[in-house]
Amino acid sequence: MLRFTLAPLAAVFALPVSAAELSLGQISGYLNSFATAQGDFTQINDDGSISTGKIWLKRPGRARFEYAPPNAALVLAGQGAVAIFDPKSNTGPETYPLKQTPLSIVLRKNVDLEGSEMVVGKSFDGTSTTVTAMDPENPEYGNIQLVFTDAPVQLRQWVINDQSGGATTVVLGRMSFDTRVSNSMFDIRAETETEGGR
Repeated sequence: MLRFTLAPLAAVFALPVSAAELSLGQISGYLNSFATAQGDFTQINDDGSISTGKIWLKRPGRARFEYAPPNAALVLAGQGAVAIFDPKSNTGPETYPLKQTPLSIVLRKNVDLEGSEMVVGKSFDGTSTTVTAMDPENPEYGNIQLVFTDAPVQLRQWVINDQSGGATTVVLGRMSFDTRVSNSMFDIRAETETEGGR
């Protein structure tokens, strides 16, 4: 079953040298600077296996992860929910409220990390700035570590740590911003009906 559980792997994916630590205001400004984004991603799962695929983000509240074969899974965020479509399952998608996943922090209409109670830590290793966020009222949902570099500010990867202690790292490839992305790409109901008809 696909695990989409929402430590940087610098030894595997080298990040460019960064000159300065980013402030929460700079990071919030970057996340608010685009409405859509799309590109490639590489996912390192908790068991060490690697998956690849394509990602589309559309703020607020929408994301699409298409996994390449042999995985061929699909993760959709839309309509206030996150749905995991596993082609190996015959029971339909697993669905969770979006607000219960750390991904909701990135997909908000207006990101304000400075004023957010969800930000529980920020660190700088001389190369990248890492922001750790979680829902303080529901720590059982896990947390997300967002890794940024500067000059220019870019989101390079994130690590989602789940309640069971597992970690899933998503490393972003080259991203395109503010391109036209149809809302239909994030329609969980339509995808569920399509899956049911196959």
